Amino acid sequence: MRRNSAYDAIVACIDLRGRKVVGTSVGKEVASPYIERLFKSAFPICSNQKRRGKMKKNILFTSVSCLMAFAVLSIFPVENARAGDVIKYSCSAQIYEALEKKRIEAFTQRTGVNVDVHVCSSPTAVNWLRHGYSDIAATARRLYPRHKQYGYYETIFSKDPVAVIVNKQNSMTDIAEDVLQDIFAGEITNWKELGGPDKPIIVVLPAAYTASYKNFSRNVMHRKKMKWDLRSRLSSSVIDLVERFPWAISFVAEGAAVRHQVKIVKVDGRSPLDMGYPYYQVFSFVTKGKPTGAVKEFVDDLLSGPGKKIMKKMGVMPYSE
Repeated sequence: MRRNSAYDAIVACIDLRGRKVVGTSVGKEVASPYIERLFKSAFPICSNQKRRGKMKKNILFTSVSCLMAFAVLSIFPVENARAGDVIKYSCSAQIYEALEKKRIEAFTQRTGVNVDVHVCSSPTAVNWLRHGYSDIAATARRLYPRHKQYGYYETIFSKDPVAVIVNKQNSMTDIAEDVLQDIFAGEITNWKELGGPDKPIIVVLPAAYTASYKNFSRNVMHRKKMKWDLRSRLSSSVIDLVERFPWAISFVAEGAAVRHQVKIVKVDGRSPLDMGYPYYQVFSFVTKGKPTGAVKEFVDDLLSGPGKKIMKKMGVMPYSE
């Protein structure tokens, strides 16, 4: 997705002495060609020192005015995108793989509203919304109370099971919860310890900042430290690694796993869709205030419209059920 030019302007840091324009974004200093072009075209270089000093003052005054205007627009955003425009959507990788890859296409065909989606981790999805890169975010983690105090609005749409997955070649079909904990803690390291072949267990984890990792750490491991052999940047990418390595094990949203060549393992005799299955993640939309316009239509499509049928077909259960 293209960077938001208004946000570039807000975070711009102008070095007048060197006439070098630099943008500061998410704690990292990066070049901002947009701002550089903007100021170079608006304020040509003066030929003498006196005019140069005056020009610096003008640039500083104008810069501050522009930044204040952009800041006001960011704090009080205009109404969400309407039909015919593009909805900017930052989406959790698990949610995209489990549901949105199919639903977004169907939504656009029905409504004529295009959806520009950025697939990322849940924290990144919310950060994109905060910084104005997206109109709506989808996350596999509940919204923090402080975000609600700042006016962010959460719309829960699914309670999806967390599935334990192994390669199709693996004969394992069921695992005890304490054994599962021991595997991810690095205390059981070979499949022969579980009655399987003499092969090392390859533990695959998503990145520690993902909602999948944090949910599993809290609900399954009870904050016990996990050890890993392979790691993926996105939660859904663990599926590809488990498909590739015969003796791998990992976890991911059940809806994201069912259409891939991996085996979903029962935990204490219960499959993810059984009553009493212990591990779940809550999927929700996040917006700045209650959704309006095309964004509201996008949300309603999943809660009560045709998108709800797609959700059930994809194996993702609506939250109300």
